[in-house]
Amino acid sequence: MQIGRRVTLTLAALAALSVLIVTAARAHTLFLKLDSFFLEPNSTATVALYNGDFDKSENAIARDRMLDVSVVGPAGVVHPPESAWRDSAVFHWSPDSVDTALLAFETGDPGTYLIGVSTAARVITLSAEDFNEYLVHDGITDLIEQREAAGKTNDDATERYSKHVKALVQVGEARSGQWEHELGYPVEFMPLGNPYELSVGDELQVRFMRAGQPVADQLVYANYEGYHGHNEAGEHVEAVATRTDGDGVATIPLGGKGRWYVRTIHMVETTDEADADYESNWATLTFEVR
Repeated sequence: MQIGRRVTLTLAALAALSVLIVTAARAHTLFLKLDSFFLEPNSTATVALYNGDFDKSENAIARDRMLDVSVVGPAGVVHPPESAWRDSAVFHWSPDSVDTALLAFETGDPGTYLIGVSTAARVITLSAEDFNEYLVHDGITDLIEQREAAGKTNDDATERYSKHVKALVQVGEARSGQWEHELGYPVEFMPLGNPYELSVGDELQVRFMRAGQPVADQLVYANYEGYHGHNEAGEHVEAVATRTDGDGVATIPLGGKGRWYVRTIHMVETTDEADADYESNWATLTFEVR
């Protein structure tokens, strides 16, 4: 009984801190990332699907997990074939290991392009300790509080999760409206303006959607390469931690140049599914600010 009380108190303290921070030890977030998000018209480009954090991919996503791959440009929507993908190899342990899935695609006329990938759900079971640590590291503080209130802090958890990611890429100089194309993923960030019409010091507004409906009071995090913030405990923090308003809109102050991401994890307790206690849908949006 004393052990349970100590765990609960520790998690409550961590939850209070985590409202504003997420450490570098978070679980595998999925990002679409390019060396540069500014591309030339009528050229071959490569986008990497990072499965880890924004700096390093831990493993490549298998093709059979990809339910949708879309490239949306001024000429319409293209769904690249599996042959357009390849894996990059790393040699930390084995010459057969891979860490990143790479998609080759063709740009056409100038415009703002949208790239999206949506994955199938998988199920994982974690011990109470591992699940609680994961919630803290990924900043899912609302669920930490819900588990505490329900007396479930010391319960193991089975989670069904899937990931849905988008990138906005600027091809040539002319802007176009593909940034507002809705892919219809289970969760999705919908920008309310073209980020390539914004500069450092401006604000980007994004609406977070779940099943086509805006989600209010959702925790949203954003960061950009080159930002090195720390909290009082010396842990790394992201540049932005905010919540969506009543219309599901989060406001992201663009505080620096470089490649940006916006991310969230929408996790709820399941009530009608036998295979999982919780369902999570992960969403990211990436772009670049000059």
